[in-house]
Amino acid sequence: MNWFTGLVVYFLVWWTVLFTVLPVGVRPDAEGQAPGGWRGAPEAPGLGRKALWTTAVATLIFLGLYALITSDWLSFRHGWLAMPVD
Repeated sequence: MNWFTGLVVYFLVWWTVLFTVLPVGVRPDAEGQAPGGWRGAPEAPGLGRKALWTTAVATLIFLGLYALITSDWLSFRHGWLAMPVD
């Protein structure tokens, strides 16, 4: 895996983890008194803290994916997943 592919994979993993972390700990404002004035808007979304958690979790997942991709355990070139040679 070259650096560009690694960057793209990390970005995709980070973005996916962000969408899984966003709803954690959100309490909607039922009266609509939050900035923005919409009912259901979160009172305190904590986006900075969620971005840090997202980065930490995405880094761990990416390191696992990198180890899996660079190892021979899951390979399409040789091993049990390889295409048969005629």
